[in-house]
Amino acid sequence: MKLRKVTAASAVVLALAVTATACGSDDKKDSDSSGGDKKITVGIKFDQPGIGQKTPQGYAGFDVDVATYVAGKLGYKPDQIQWRETKSADRENALSRGDVDFIAASYSITPKRQQKVDFAGPYLLAHQDVLIRADDATIKSPSDLNSKKLCSVTGSTSAQNVHDTLAPKAQLQQYPTYSACLTGLQNKAIDALTTDDSILAGYASQAAFKGKFKLGGFKMTNENYGIGVKKGSDLKAKINTALEAMVSDGSWQKAVDKNFGPAQYKNELAPKIGNIVS
Repeated sequence: MKLRKVTAASAVVLALAVTATACGSDDKKDSDSSGGDKKITVGIKFDQPGIGQKTPQGYAGFDVDVATYVAGKLGYKPDQIQWRETKSADRENALSRGDVDFIAASYSITPKRQQKVDFAGPYLLAHQDVLIRADDATIKSPSDLNSKKLCSVTGSTSAQNVHDTLAPKAQLQQYPTYSACLTGLQNKAIDALTTDDSILAGYASQAAFKGKFKLGGFKMTNENYGIGVKKGSDLKAKINTALEAMVSDGSWQKAVDKNFGPAQYKNELAPKIGNIVS
């Protein structure tokens, strides 16, 4: 009889424990469904200092700051962002496959790309420019690049564009990376490096190169950076609203100063949404 009482009591305790556990599970489920574990995947560059770079401390750069702000306005905290490297050649495919929700990766808006993806923005107007040594007074205009050694990375069309349209006697040099071009520029193996001015400013802003280089300020092309989303995605309108807020509350200019300031980058004013400068 005593044994039955203990068993019965144990059964009551067990039942209470199961009930409490079940309630706890429901509470956790409710917490999850309210957004506690939701994630957003964002495509960026991992190898462009000042723009998008993976570092031992995390991710840094102007595009990272813009993407983090936009994600925040979409309801995601920084620790809910999953960063994914999206190289230039794979950006459209990454969006169409659904690998990423949006891309902020020095992604210039062009008619050809607009056939495959939608763009929010633009959020930055960059220009093709050159980076030269800070003490070089011989290159004051694109025509001064004639007979100079002009570097860009293998596979890029930037140096070829300058050669074809502005400085036909420029000596084109192809290096595997922008960092290699910078080393060549520093030791005078080359005279100038060309690509987007925002990218050049990002490299020149690194502590190791501070004060050693300067931008030419030539504005040879217009590069309208946009945030890429899958064709037809309703994220486009939401991201545009977030970008407008970033400009109006001063966060956009703070991100520019933080990432490009050390290179004395003379950035354009924040572009109006939908205003593509040709």
